[in-house]
Amino acid sequence: MAVNKRGKKWWVDFSFNSTRHRLPSPDNSGAGAKAYELLLRQKLARGEPLHETPQAKDDKLTFREFAERWFKDYVEVNNKLSEQRSKRSILNNHLFPFFGKLELKKISRYDIDRYKAEKQKRGLSHKSINNSLHALSKCLKTAEEWEILDLSPRIKHLSVIPPKFDYLSEEECKLLLKHATGVISDMILFAWHTGFRFGEIIALTWKDIDFDRGIITLSKAIARGHLGTTKSNKTRHAYITADVREMLTRRREKIKNMLVFPNTKGGYMIQARCVEWLHELCDTSGLRKIGWHTFRHTFASHLVEKGISLRTVQELLGHSDPQTTMRYAHLGPMILKEAVKIFDRPRTIFNLRHNSVTIPNLEREHRPISEIYES
Repeated sequence: MAVNKRGKKWWVDFSFNSTRHRLPSPDNSGAGAKAYELLLRQKLARGEPLHETPQAKDDKLTFREFAERWFKDYVEVNNKLSEQRSKRSILNNHLFPFFGKLELKKISRYDIDRYKAEKQKRGLSHKSINNSLHALSKCLKTAEEWEILDLSPRIKHLSVIPPKFDYLSEEECKLLLKHATGVISDMILFAWHTGFRFGEIIALTWKDIDFDRGIITLSKAIARGHLGTTKSNKTRHAYITADVREMLTRRREKIKNMLVFPNTKGGYMIQARCVEWLHELCDTSGLRKIGWHTFRHTFASHLVEKGISLRTVQELLGHSDPQTTMRYAHLGPMILKEAVKIFDRPRTIFNLRHNSVTIPNLEREHRPISEIYES
């Protein structure tokens, strides 16, 4: 028996048909190493390979096999429950039917272009196709990071026309509030003046509100009935207006619950029911039917129309990508008008004596949101 211990590790080291085999023992003991050497000699005598390397296993790995491993070891570990469900739906309904049986290492840019073409023929929107491509890209890049793929194929997403959005005028918001009562009225006012997502509103607790400083700390949201982090996975802060402060103060005195907007049983509001209430209120008010996200668009649109910079709006909405906020740019022509006025002040810009350039701050002075709505 040719076994030996080097440092803290037991090894087997022997020759068979003039070929030397030197391998670490999986059982790190003298007896374990002897048993491992015997096992290896028996496999060689039968003409079997000593072990199936990870590389050999992965050579014929299909996309479905790897994607299931990726979902278990990456998605379930790193993604929120809502994101896990979304990726599982994309895998089952879109990626597996097309790529499932293909060998992972043989997926090419041509295959991906064929996938895009097929989905377009079936009438799937560019946005939906891009969502599935994003999941595919992350899956393949993970295979590259795990050294299963040498290089993942480059994926080109489809161009998407910025989606149209609806928002209410201040008069329409006031009309809704005129006909609304109870918790639905309070939630509408809160959504209009904060721009919070519906899931963020119903997850709000009194501990999140600092009445002394007039600040709300937002770190969680409800998604598909489960409590988790916000959409951007970031904590952000919002400032309450005078009307919202008055409403919250009244609710705090009346509602004996940790949630700011609980249902009648003290639990989380259900979005489908709240949408029904909102639609009924729209009918009563003589307005078009809207969703709760319309108030988020309304909050942002009103700020931009009043001259608040897009950068500030981005911070208040918690957008990770500035391009998401840019959809409101056309509502703020005064910002562009003020920007080009920089050329009317050449002495302010160019300081020839010091050979330097000084750009004045064009941002409007930040004001509390309460002043914006009261102006």
